[in-house]
Amino acid sequence: MSHLEQIKNYNIRRALPILDKAAMLVIDMQHYFHGLAAPILDNVLSLIDACRTARLKIVFTRHGVHDPQNDGGMLTTWWDDLIVRGSEAWQLNKELKPNSSDLVIDKNRYSAFQGTDLDDWLCKNGVEDVIISGVMTNLCCETTARDAFGHDYRVFFVADATATINEELHLATLKNLAYGFSYIIDTEGLCSHLTSGHSA
Repeated sequence: MSHLEQIKNYNIRRALPILDKAAMLVIDMQHYFHGLAAPILDNVLSLIDACRTARLKIVFTRHGVHDPQNDGGMLTTWWDDLIVRGSEAWQLNKELKPNSSDLVIDKNRYSAFQGTDLDDWLCKNGVEDVIISGVMTNLCCETTARDAFGHDYRVFFVADATATINEELHLATLKNLAYGFSYIIDTEGLCSHLTSGHSA
C-alpha cells in the first residue's frame, strides 16, 4: 500500500506547486545519511531532473557543526555524535551534482530556516511554494516543513522522496504534516506536473 493511501484520511487537501513560484529543497542528502538516503536517491534525482526541466530553483542543505561543544546546542545533548563541517560525512552525495544556479545552505539545527538566509533568498526569488525532499523525514524535513508553513509558504512534502529510520516515524510525520502543514504528494505525480508545462 502506498504512503498516500495509508494517510488518505488526513491528506484531504489538494494542490500542486505553481511552477514559476516554486523551489525544491533537498534536505541533508549527505554521506552521513547514506544508508537512510539510498532507498530514495533515485526519486530525489528524478525530482531534481524534473525541476531543472521546469526551471525551478533548487536548494541543497548540509547539516553540520564546527565544534559540537560550542555550536551543537541541544543536539549535542540529544545525540551521541554530530556531523562536523568539512568532514567526509558532511559532504553532499556525489550523485546530486549541484550547479552554479543552485543554492547550497549550511545549517546546524533541524530547520533549514533557523540561523540561515533561506527565507530572505526565497522571498527575493519570488518563491511561494516549497517542495521538500531528503532526510530525515521526522527531524530536519518535518521541522523545515513546519517552519516553511509558519513563514506562509505553501509546502509540498514528497512522501517517497523523504526517508527516516523506520516506517512508523515516517508515517507519523506524513499524517501530522497532512493534518496541519503540508500537501503530501508523491514523486511520480510531481514529476508529471513538473514536466507537463502547466503552472498550477
